[in-house]
Amino acid sequence: MKNILAVLVLFISFSAMGQDTHLQISSDEMQEKAKTITDKYVDALGLRAKQELLFRKKVEEYLIREQEIKENNEGEDMLNKMVALRQNEAAEMGDILTRIQLEKYKEIRPDIQPLARIKQ
Repeated sequence: MKNILAVLVLFISFSAMGQDTHLQISSDEMQEKAKTITDKYVDALGLRAKQELLFRKKVEEYLIREQEIKENNEGEDMLNKMVALRQNEAAEMGDILTRIQLEKYKEIRPDIQPLARIKQ
């Protein structure tokens, strides 16, 4: 019985450590910004209700990561990290969107979410 309890506690602790901390530091401002961005995509991509919710959470997660990059980097280093972040975001959106929706997303994304530019 003690062994079963120990294994159960072990599994619970692993699952707690596996959670994404980026969503845990979310703010109302980020949630609102993610909702605004998602609303722009809904009609263009034809998102269903469940897709919209997952899409919004993913946008919020990446907005938080983008903010962290902007706070901790500058210049070309920031831009390179932002490009890598955008590629990761598009790849993860592939888990939420259909193939046709993903292609449309990649097409309209620069208009809705333009990448930051560096000042020279």
